Amino acid sequence: METYKSYLEAYTRGLLGFNTLGILAQSCLGSIAAMTILMNGTRPVQMVELFFVIILSMGFNVMVLSQQSPKVIFNTLLISVSFNLLMTLINTLSL
Repeated sequence: METYKSYLEAYTRGLLGFNTLGILAQSCLGSIAAMTILMNGTRPVQMVELFFVIILSMGFNVMVLSQQSPKVIFNTLLISVSFNLLMTLINTLSL
C-alpha cells in the first residue's frame, strides 16, 4: 500500500505531464490489445473482450478530459493498463 501511495503522490504532483503520457501510452496499449484480440478471430468471445478493452481505454481518456480527481484518474489508469496487458498476454499466448 505504501508503494501505491507514493506513486499516487508523484502522479498528483506531475498531473499535467503524467496525464499526457498516460493518454499516449494507454491509447497505444489499447490498440495493441485490440490487435491481438482481432488476430484470434471475430467470434462473440473476442468481441466481448474487444468491447471491454475499448471501454476501459476510452474511460481513462474521459476521466482525464473531464478533469476528475487525480486519485480517480490514477486508479482508472491502473485498471485499464492491467486489463489491456492481461488481454494482450492471453490473446498472444493463444495464437
